Amino acid sequence: MNLFKYTSLGIQHVLAMYAGAVVVPLIVGGALGLTGTDLTYLVSIDIFMCGIATILQVWKNRFFGIGLPVVLGCTFTAVGPMIAIGGQYGITAIYGAILAAGLFVVLISPVFSKLITFFPPVVTGSVVTIIGITLIPVAMGNMAGGEGADDFGSIRNLTLALGTLLFIIVLTRLSKGFIRSIAILIGLLIGTIVASFMGMVDLSPVKEASWFHLIEPLHFGLPTFELTAILTMILVVLVSLVESTGVYFALSDICDEELSEKDVEKGYRAEGLAIVLGALFNAFPYTTYSQNVGLIQLSGIKKKQVIYLVGGMLVVLGLVPKMGALTTIIPVPVLGGAMLVMFGMVMSYGIKMLTRVDFSSEENLFIIACSIGIGLGVTAAPTVFDRLPSSIQILTDNGIVAGSVTAITLNLIFHVKPKRKAIQNRVIESKAS
Repeated sequence: MNLFKYTSLGIQHVLAMYAGAVVVPLIVGGALGLTGTDLTYLVSIDIFMCGIATILQVWKNRFFGIGLPVVLGCTFTAVGPMIAIGGQYGITAIYGAILAAGLFVVLISPVFSKLITFFPPVVTGSVVTIIGITLIPVAMGNMAGGEGADDFGSIRNLTLALGTLLFIIVLTRLSKGFIRSIAILIGLLIGTIVASFMGMVDLSPVKEASWFHLIEPLHFGLPTFELTAILTMILVVLVSLVESTGVYFALSDICDEELSEKDVEKGYRAEGLAIVLGALFNAFPYTTYSQNVGLIQLSGIKKKQVIYLVGGMLVVLGLVPKMGALTTIIPVPVLGGAMLVMFGMVMSYGIKMLTRVDFSSEENLFIIACSIGIGLGVTAAPTVFDRLPSSIQILTDNGIVAGSVTAITLNLIFHVKPKRKAIQNRVIESKAS
């Protein structure tokens, strides 16, 4: 395969994951009220670290790396928790939580494959659904112009947001293959162009941004550690690991490569290392991107060299602040229209995960009902548990944590313990006979 084909395939992979890589820092940074300069840095460093994370995962060695053509990017499941943590404790607590969660993944990677039973679809599906539901209000606020905006809810903002949403829907309906996979990216581009004619685009961040910058560790200060924030982020990365496991085995089938338990362990460890580095360089938690798996299926090209090239492209893009600054000029309503699709997709993916659940089981219905009910209830009425002891509020002041703990606990009660007891009874019966 010649260099032109490698490059064209690499560009396709970058475009397929670029919207996810860019939108996560834009949403989180925007919600935390970062300046244009800091937002540009956040986008640039995130793109850079996506490249590093991808290379770490593809590079199979004694210690880490799945060795399959995997592309890593920011996990959307972390957006809501990061906004909540940043709003309550500040941006440094976000990176403290990410650092602790990454170290946790590195440490538990040898045993996580044995802990998968604690995270069946009824648990992971409920958690992802809760995360998606809690993100929707953020999207709606941005569609109206962003909380605190002077023109919040204006006809102009809503028209622009709904126009962007409608364009993405039409493009998804009428296009196929690669164009369909980057419909959100195209929607953001067209929405921004329309907004520029309405005088809603400020190009000064692009003019002021430099062509090259050096990476600055701990740009936003030393990480701070809050127990609630750490618990939240650990739950997020555990759910991401479960999702990644599915991608690992899907790619192993596509590439006709068998995965051993040791291979999966090294895959987990690579993700943990990527998350740790993300915290140190002020990026975000990473997970495997399934859209890139779809591209591998479509193209039929399974070579790791292409993905190494993708990692290199992302690293180079991350060193060019003007590229990061381009994304920061997207008006808030345009971003809100696209966010509604993306956050709705998070919720939809959670529902899709729940379709693998046996709904004839009353226990499963009970787990889903209670966990989503608690998660949504805490999000909608966050002051309900304010009079509880602070040690208990660690589990109740965040809807995602409350819903996740509920799902895991009920799964233990209804499925794991009865199953172990049944196995023990069968062993006793076999010995007696």
